[in-house]
Amino acid sequence: MLPKKVIKALEKIVGKDCVSLKKEDLLCYAYDATQITHLPDAVVFPHSCEEISKIMRLANEYLFPVVPRGAGSGMSGGAVPIKGGLVLAMSHLNRILEINEEDMWVWVEPGVITKDLKMAVEERGLFYPPDPASQAFSTIGGNIAECAGGPKAVKYGVTKDYVLALEAVLPTGEIIQTGKKTIKGVTGYDLTSLLIGSEGTLAIFTKILLKLLPLPPAKGTVLLAIRDLNALPSVMHQLLRAPNIPTAIEFIDDLCGRCVEEGFRLDLLKDADGWLLIEVDGSKNSVKEVLKFIEEIANKGDIDILKMENEDIWEIRRAISPSLYRLGEKKFNHDIVVPRSRILEMIKKIKSLRRAYNIPVACFGHIGDGNLHVNILFKEGQREQAEIVTAEMMKATLSLGGTISGEHGIGLTKAKFLSWEVRPEVIDLMKRLKRTIDPNNILNPGKIWP
Repeated sequence: MLPKKVIKALEKIVGKDCVSLKKEDLLCYAYDATQITHLPDAVVFPHSCEEISKIMRLANEYLFPVVPRGAGSGMSGGAVPIKGGLVLAMSHLNRILEINEEDMWVWVEPGVITKDLKMAVEERGLFYPPDPASQAFSTIGGNIAECAGGPKAVKYGVTKDYVLALEAVLPTGEIIQTGKKTIKGVTGYDLTSLLIGSEGTLAIFTKILLKLLPLPPAKGTVLLAIRDLNALPSVMHQLLRAPNIPTAIEFIDDLCGRCVEEGFRLDLLKDADGWLLIEVDGSKNSVKEVLKFIEEIANKGDIDILKMENEDIWEIRRAISPSLYRLGEKKFNHDIVVPRSRILEMIKKIKSLRRAYNIPVACFGHIGDGNLHVNILFKEGQREQAEIVTAEMMKATLSLGGTISGEHGIGLTKAKFLSWEVRPEVIDLMKRLKRTIDPNNILNPGKIWP
């Protein structure tokens, strides 16, 4: 419980209407997409960088935790206030401040919805490529805190590849600016990169400068049905060496396909061992050339071509995650990554875990960059079994030279696995950096490492 004098001080900083102690408000900010829940003591809605700075100085004076929060769409528990304290809801900082068409960049506040930004710049003939599945409601600030990815990462990279500069408040209240408006720049340590993906533990973003690209004039999509997954490595090798690399190469396994087909009555997803959803973009001619190239690859193997329009095909992809609840009441959603040359081995391991433990284990995701979303479905009484499968999957991932998280971050859900991948001296260095920047462990405590 925060002292009354702290509540009064917060009300003085942001206004009485922007501080809430109501149980219904606390519940709304107690969880993220993991459904892990812990009530904060209060929720505050700041309007400016200066207000956040004052809040952080107050937090250091009275030693209460502060957890920054965007839309709460994270998949690793990063925004859950497990130590109580204050949730800093960033929804009021939601403006697109400036779009520079000549230099192709945009200044935004952290509460801007990702899809809203993409649509706003597309009206100017510009393109912001990062496209997390949650883009319709996730915020730019949250995307940067987790270094979000998405299907287009195979061609365009992830969020960190588009962040040029940041305005941020440190845990002790100092306001800093990192990065620059230029494409190049190597003056001093790259603090922008340090803060990206720091999961709300090192700074609170208040203004963000993002790089933009020209909007591709055309795009096309195709769905391939793979009857024998042993053909997958050859297909992937050829796709990734195409004259114009596909924008997205998404994999759907047999279990995911069955759930989507049963739930949405899509006769397309039948009689195959897996599917590849491929999108290409560029000029009209280059799109035609790449689609023809993909057709030639398919004709050489045991692969059926199921062409569809762009939005129809992406409806299948978006339907996967909710449709998997047909297999269980609860699920663990993991975002492992392995080298692209080891993808088939990983998929086969996932299928073997499914058989060995008699529990539904489905996978889909951004196979173009080696990123698989592995969903372990279970019912009440099967949690321990699901946790064993998780551990076995993590071991297999690391044995193939992979990493335990490609997009979701460590947060709470993967903290116990961090030491399996990261050496003790490196974890110690991370902890020393945290102590230096946040000596009182105020900002989002209890995340990343136990």
